[in-house]
Amino acid sequence: MNDQETNQIPQYGNGPLTLSGPSNAQRVTAGSSAVWKLILKPRQANKMKVRIVLTITYGTEDEPEWDIVLSQSSGKLWESAKLTVPDVEFSMEGMGGKEITLSAESPRGARLDDSVHIKMQVIAEGQECGNMEFFANTMQSILILKTSIGHERAVVDGVAGKAKIGNDKGIFALLAPGKLDGYVFMEAMNTDLVRETCRGVRKAKGLVDGETNLTEIEHFLTPKPLVSGISEGDVVELVAGPFKGEKARVQKIDESKEEITVELFEATVPIPVTVRGDSVRVLEKER
Repeated sequence: MNDQETNQIPQYGNGPLTLSGPSNAQRVTAGSSAVWKLILKPRQANKMKVRIVLTITYGTEDEPEWDIVLSQSSGKLWESAKLTVPDVEFSMEGMGGKEITLSAESPRGARLDDSVHIKMQVIAEGQECGNMEFFANTMQSILILKTSIGHERAVVDGVAGKAKIGNDKGIFALLAPGKLDGYVFMEAMNTDLVRETCRGVRKAKGLVDGETNLTEIEHFLTPKPLVSGISEGDVVELVAGPFKGEKARVQKIDESKEEITVELFEATVPIPVTVRGDSVRVLEKER
């Protein structure tokens, strides 16, 4: 899941070639990658030796290292996993541009707002051709925990209790939507640590593979009005109050008070009755 602050303005250098591409700051979840696609374009057709130097720094000294990879279409030019100096050389010839990709994969055990800062220096035939800087930091994931139906709140309480016992379980929020049976949403960082925290919680069945995002669950965060889905003329059944079980027709809807006025079918004298929107169940829509 990436949250990008877009800055698509290319940055050009001097010398025999140019370096261009987006250098937008990116936010990524633990274990996912920030990716920047760049282009090296010669100003002359002569064969030239190109050198790329990377300088990598982290937000704090105790942060885990990210997996940094510089690649081209034919494969990797350099990767941090091999523990070599981030300094690569290759040759270019002709006027065709060369596409390169810089990626930074955050550690699975990353904490909130761990960050990496990468400076790229491009040198061709001994001349500095361009510099670009790239930044990425980590953000929370939204994970889904499957539960036994009807035990969602108990699972939330169980997970919350275990998270408080541990020093840092990386769980920031838990949500058990009333209209979604058998699932709990979790805002967290480290998937492996969350999975361990949930292990042993009664009625918890395990994490669903993958992640979701706020766009997909925002309708659970903003409750619908009680009168949503009810129209004047609808046939309803009262499910609460002294007229429970009675059928009626909707006469009026007051959205500000979230109330509806109905007329009972079985009443000897038709008397308007006002009830809350959640006190009725729609049986038949007005045609």
